[in-house]
Amino acid sequence: MSQAIVKTQFNLPGQKSLYKGKVRDVYNIADKYLVMVASDRISAFDVVLPKGIPFKGQVLNQIAARFLDATSDIVPNWKLASPDPMVTIGHYCEPFPVEMIIRGYLTGSSWRTYKKGQRHICGVPVPEGMREHQRFDKPIITPTTKAAEGHDEDITREEIIAQGLVSESDYKQLEDYTYRLFERGTKIAAEHGLILVDTKYEFGKVGDTIYLIDEIHTPDSSRYFIADQYDERFAKGENQKQLSKEFVREWLMENGFQGQEGQKVPEMTDDFVHMVSERYIELFEKVTGENFVRADSKDVLARIEKNILDFLHKEGF
Repeated sequence: MSQAIVKTQFNLPGQKSLYKGKVRDVYNIADKYLVMVASDRISAFDVVLPKGIPFKGQVLNQIAARFLDATSDIVPNWKLASPDPMVTIGHYCEPFPVEMIIRGYLTGSSWRTYKKGQRHICGVPVPEGMREHQRFDKPIITPTTKAAEGHDEDITREEIIAQGLVSESDYKQLEDYTYRLFERGTKIAAEHGLILVDTKYEFGKVGDTIYLIDEIHTPDSSRYFIADQYDERFAKGENQKQLSKEFVREWLMENGFQGQEGQKVPEMTDDFVHMVSERYIELFEKVTGENFVRADSKDVLARIEKNILDFLHKEGF
């Protein structure tokens, strides 16, 4: 099996800081650029699992790069270049401390909340009598806080504005961008036989300009159903075939893990890791309509570092 890259520790010219997220290693270059390395780490329930998934970082980075390019007419985005299959370099932005989650269907965590009897999700009313995986009449936005560490928390639009996390005028703009990006993502997914079920967007600012940042429409940030199977499965009350990270969450739950204190991550066998890798590659091919080309897996860290340095040297660093 190919090597999974779960850690980088470069010392780049102009580097001010290194932030290690659940999946990405983000290098701040002189408060001008961000170098974002999509590692092969995988997280679920806000816990980084003990083994990486080969080619996952490449899948995430290349899907996100394609969708950033395909939506740049809707909202400016942070991307400047993708000099390596696992790297995107872009503008340094001041991020908003919220994630804009938009849902077209009642599934995943929203269904788990609904099943407990709640009829408001992040302050948004949800009708009685809905079933798992049912489509909403119109997509709903259910934001969360963006936690530096630990769990993101559900929050309402009103709380975001009242707490000064985002100004009312900026939040209205974020909502507009979120609906329009989801509409574009839905259209592109449909062209490839998929349903974009739900997703999240993150935004930041450079001066007074709002930018779309981070990743979009990847299997880590989004959920997809197979379109031509949806109606039959829904009519029969069956689970939808999903192309997302939800199958990893389901495997963890089946094995007694939901990220709660005292719970232990089940053993990730080589067969399981290989299966997850293949599922990520399947999603890449489904959502892009292209064959996935596995990048050279010999000395990946040296390749990544060289490609980043080549870009920075051209920019005068």
